[in-house]
Amino acid sequence: MSHNYNDLISVFNTTFLESYNTKLILGGDEPIYLPADDKHRHHRIIFARGYFASGLHEIAHWCIAGPQRRLLEDYGYWYEPDGRTEAVQAEFEKVEIKPQAIEWILAASCGFAFSVSCDNLSGDCEPDRVGFTAKVREQVFIYLSNGIPDRAKLLSDALREHYGIAPLTQACFPELVL
Repeated sequence: MSHNYNDLISVFNTTFLESYNTKLILGGDEPIYLPADDKHRHHRIIFARGYFASGLHEIAHWCIAGPQRRLLEDYGYWYEPDGRTEAVQAEFEKVEIKPQAIEWILAASCGFAFSVSCDNLSGDCEPDRVGFTAKVREQVFIYLSNGIPDRAKLLSDALREHYGIAPLTQACFPELVL
């Protein structure tokens, strides 16, 4: 199955441009969320380099950010760049569980392969990819049981329709084994 970022942009913008004044935009090297301002009518989710996975990841953050956070650049979240210590990496992973669970749900809604992002290539510790994936998977199952957040659910449904994907079940989220 082909995954063109233009399809992701089209489905997202059709779903949310009017209702949330938010558009998905192809960007350069770094992803960022920018709220509407004097020069831009729309809130902008800008994903990196045309990578489909980057688009899904940035959308996932938007899907769980509350109304006040969506008025702040990058939702007002902290971001410690690559090169984190083990303690900082653990904090990073803690706050990334929910957005990466949403990202996995969106990826499955497209038939797109998902891989967690530990995002610490030059850090002083080797992230536990299997352990982090298990935590993200557990959160996916919580969402499937208790309800996917509204915006994520709307987009999941639209993406499943676009790509012809059946309703999601736990079987769509396999355990990572190395």
